[in-house]
Amino acid sequence: MIFGLFGKKNGNRRIVEKQYATLTKAARHPYLYEALDVPDTVMGRFEMLSAMLILYFRRTRASATSGQEIAQEIVDAFFEDVDHSIRELGVGDVGVPKRMKKFAGMFYGRLESYAAALDAGDRAGLATALARNIHPEAGDAAPTMEALAGYLFIAEKAMADVGESEIETGALWVAEPGPQGYAA
Repeated sequence: MIFGLFGKKNGNRRIVEKQYATLTKAARHPYLYEALDVPDTVMGRFEMLSAMLILYFRRTRASATSGQEIAQEIVDAFFEDVDHSIRELGVGDVGVPKRMKKFAGMFYGRLESYAAALDAGDRAGLATALARNIHPEAGDAAPTMEALAGYLFIAEKAMADVGESEIETGALWVAEPGPQGYAA
């Protein structure tokens, strides 16, 4: 597993594995792909895992040092996972750094645009950013991402309500998407 690469941070290994698995599971929830117009593709899954990590990163920014360290290790694990996936797709060693730089730029660009919309309480702005990133080729014909934006606002609120002890032990949970309606 990719987490073996974190030798110097091994004290948090189980916590990081547990929390990363929870975030990955949330990003792969079938409802996101079946009802919220996220394509079930490699890039669609990258987009959803990025969104979950952004919410998690935002939640832990005010945490104690241990929570912030775990958050950084989870982001590191994400990029190790992306590196592994790129290699599995057949990209050679020479092309991996260039692709990794591109994915890092994509992630941090999303972090900036999603954070701006979340901070402003701007669901329409978040929906626009999601549509632009999740359906880049569709332009104005992209499906509305209003319901997904609504879900992400609810998920962020639920994460904000989680205590520091859950953060420190990797027990933060993610609100499950469903037909309860997020577009309102």
